[in-house]
Amino acid sequence: PQAAANDIAAAKQSAAQEVSEAHREAAKDINGASKDLQDKSSELADANAKGAYEVAVARADGDHKIAIQECMRHEGDGQKLCKDRADADYDAAKANAKATRTAQQQ
Repeated sequence: PQAAANDIAAAKQSAAQEVSEAHREAAKDINGASKDLQDKSSELADANAKGAYEVAVARADGDHKIAIQECMRHEGDGQKLCKDRADADYDAAKANAKATRTAQQQ
């Protein structure tokens, strides 16, 4: 009876230690997976921001080319003013794309 009680106590202690170790290992695995997920999430956000930036700049490039061609209809000062406005709009669109990309990466 005493030997059996000792065996049961030892088995309970061993089981408790195994459960405790399993909890520690699981916590470590979860923390590692969480960090990996955060890294992947950050990579995804960066890729999304970069893609959106590239699309916005391409759109700005296209809009600028069209605007410059439309300015060719004008002559003299009207053409210069039109080109200046097209250039300013282009610069603003690129700056907006850059600001949006920076905000999305944070």
